[in-house]
Amino acid sequence: MKTNTHKIFILFALLCAGLVAQAQRQLKSHLDYIEKHKHIAIKHREQYQIPASITLAQALLESGAGLSELALSSNNHFGIKCHAGWQGERVYRRDDNPNDCFRKYKKIEDSYEDHSRFLYNHPRYSELFSCNITDYEAWARGLQKCGYATDKAYANKLIKFIEDYQLYLYDQKFKSVRRNQNKKTSGQLKRMRPTYITHGLLYVEAEANDSFDKIAYDMGFKVKKLLKYNEVPENFPLRKGDIVYLEMKKKKADPPYSSYVVKIGDSMHRISQRYGIRLKNLYKMNGKDSGYVPTEGDVLRLR
Repeated sequence: MKTNTHKIFILFALLCAGLVAQAQRQLKSHLDYIEKHKHIAIKHREQYQIPASITLAQALLESGAGLSELALSSNNHFGIKCHAGWQGERVYRRDDNPNDCFRKYKKIEDSYEDHSRFLYNHPRYSELFSCNITDYEAWARGLQKCGYATDKAYANKLIKFIEDYQLYLYDQKFKSVRRNQNKKTSGQLKRMRPTYITHGLLYVEAEANDSFDKIAYDMGFKVKKLLKYNEVPENFPLRKGDIVYLEMKKKKADPPYSSYVVKIGDSMHRISQRYGIRLKNLYKMNGKDSGYVPTEGDVLRLR
């Protein structure tokens, strides 16, 4: 009996070690891919007004960080199908149908160029360009709603890539510089912002072009404290109206909030902010790990 238990323990340990090694390899392949191709995405942000974060997230997802069969054999990093009017080379792969036609490119840069032109020139995606170039969530939701992919979790997967790898930093034209909290910069005056309470937690609302640095300066907090309370890395972007907590979130939602149905564009972090729940507890309550991507229609426990 002991021998069998010992064998099971060893097998479990090996499985865990294998999963960790696989995750580490995947992380490295993703980071290498971003480093190698970010300059193209940034260039196209300026040329076509498409967020670099969206370009990189789509490429990571569609090409498996450049390791998918379609990417390796055809330099197609965005899964773009032939469609009417395509005059270039083509390959055939199983996708929605057994023998779908995909575009083939001579080099990877051609795939990026075609992807940007595809979005920029196609009437179907015209409404995307009314979104702010730094609002990656709106772009991700728009891509799914406009029919770029049939996957119900498509937008949420893009958002997860963007937030996990901080791709939103490539949407900023200039690298932000941390402010010395004890000094006034650019004539800014320190002021007390209006505070509110939701789910029993004190918070402020982000303003247009706001940042955790600015909020910390105004409210007399250390930036690290605010980042910890809101469970985000340094330079995490804020949209107007976003909740910024001034204290630690709760382990579960207050009544009557017991469950939540996932929508297009949701991330686990956004849901945790909406209901004032610590992110790790939201994952734990639902038996999910950090790799989980919420899919439209999923029902999540909040308490």
